[in-house]
Amino acid sequence: MSDATPQIIAIGGGGFYRDPDNLALERYILAQTGVAEPRVIFVPTASGEPDHYVASFYAAFLKLQCRPSVLSLFKRTPDLRSLLLKQDVIYVGGGNTKSMIALWQDWGVPELLREAWQSGTILTGVSAGAICWFEQGLTDSFSDGLRPLGCLGFLPGSCCPHYDGEPQRRPSYHRLLASGEIPAGVAIEDWAAIHYKGTETYQVIGAKPGVRAYSMRSVYGSVQEVPLPVEYLPQP
Repeated sequence: MSDATPQIIAIGGGGFYRDPDNLALERYILAQTGVAEPRVIFVPTASGEPDHYVASFYAAFLKLQCRPSVLSLFKRTPDLRSLLLKQDVIYVGGGNTKSMIALWQDWGVPELLREAWQSGTILTGVSAGAICWFEQGLTDSFSDGLRPLGCLGFLPGSCCPHYDGEPQRRPSYHRLLASGEIPAGVAIEDWAAIHYKGTETYQVIGAKPGVRAYSMRSVYGSVQEVPLPVEYLPQP
């Protein structure tokens, strides 16, 4: 995998946990590996690794042509380097992004994720698992409202997930962009994802009709929201 182009697929919301009958996004992700039975590991750190989330992952991915597994940082933790670097896909779940990154840093996970990404492992995830790859993300990790959060910085700029799915996302992102508190970036609706090759957008994909993603920036305090072209995936 060392000659492969680094890839990240950032999902705005939805996916196997929200609708186990619609696995279009998951099928797309696995197809990008070019491997007959790709190894895919689920990282549910942000939600505290609840059993129901892990069970939903296995229930979905065991229907697909892949070899699924789960990384736990709350039980006896395995050799992380050997585990992560042999995967074809690393799928990060949603939850509290700030707590997830703090725990990852203590275990040295960000460096391993970067090494895996640069070696050709596809990095992906939903919500927290989408924004974590950017320089900053709009997070609900705090109880008093949405805030910018410094993230891993594999991808430039900022990211806002759930752009159509949570009523405060759009106005909060616009306000923070206009004030300069968060840099230009992308907004991703539920059931949409942005596929990056290297640090450039390759394409936007949608797993339900009409979902979108947007390029976002502020020019002299006025927010520009530009829809990106979408490739809609076959419906189940």
